[in-house]
Amino acid sequence: QVQLVESGGGLVQAGGSLRLSCAASRRTFRNYAMGWFRQAPGKEREFVACISWSGANTYYADSVKGRFTISRDNAKNTVYLQMNSLKPEDTAVYYCASQSTELGFGTTWAADYDYWGQGTQVTVSS
Repeated sequence: QVQLVESGGGLVQAGGSLRLSCAASRRTFRNYAMGWFRQAPGKEREFVACISWSGANTYYADSVKGRFTISRDNAKNTVYLQMNSLKPEDTAVYYCASQSTELGFGTTWAADYDYWGQGTQVTVSS
């Protein structure tokens, strides 16, 4: 069954903001590092941001640093991606992913993640 579900995608003008949510189906995800990845048409999936199990540590791709913020609310089993100052090049399908080792800090490699959501489309117009 689906264990991670993204929501919050949509159409926004350049310079606007959007907040994505990723809801986990089981409480055990609170012990796992999680990340956001994205895939634009014709491109490979790329790392966006990750967050440690506790939420105390975060890491961002250079392309989004200063504009995006990853956070989590473990009490709600939810991870967020706040996206500000959006650019057309941010247009992609955004995926939430979780590792399956306890107390991790997260990594930038998609292969390190074991659970994936179905993705949510983000489109930024000029």
